[in-house]
Amino acid sequence: MRRQRRIGPPLTLVLTGLLLSGCGITDSKSNESTSEIPSAGTATTFQASQALKQVSSQIYDFAGVPGKASKPGPGVRECDGRDKDTYFQMYHPWNFAPTKASDIDVAMENLKKKLKTGGWAIKDIYHDNSPNKALNLIADNVSKKVSVWIIQLKKDKQPSFAIEVTSGCYKIPDGQEIDRF
Repeated sequence: MRRQRRIGPPLTLVLTGLLLSGCGITDSKSNESTSEIPSAGTATTFQASQALKQVSSQIYDFAGVPGKASKPGPGVRECDGRDKDTYFQMYHPWNFAPTKASDIDVAMENLKKKLKTGGWAIKDIYHDNSPNKALNLIADNVSKKVSVWIIQLKKDKQPSFAIEVTSGCYKIPDGQEIDRF
């Protein structure tokens, strides 16, 4: 049975904000931080989807404990401030539940360690204002133009992680159309 996510539309806004400011992407001409979501290059929606799935698989591996991931795949959305017929952004929300509830803290420690390597940088770790004061971890990978937001749902009946991986803005190749899914 698939768990319902408790995170609504504000997640999109926060992740977009993280990509805007958290990555520290610079404009090569002015060497100043840009105010746009970083460019992730040119790709079809299928290619971008595959790239985001690979990043999600890497996050799964980073947890380092056996468990089960939910099945929904990536989705496509518009890039704010850019032509909706030419640019798109990918997002991939999913949940991960360790097989043993006692592994929830082990998985979080593994994620904290791994998200400091291989181009990843942790941007924020905090307890949110929910009744359970869930631990949130936000990290960016500038070279891959992705951001991940992980929420540890430790006090749920089945402890798990709510995870969303979000890309920068892709440009659709000339002659192609954005497949919205």
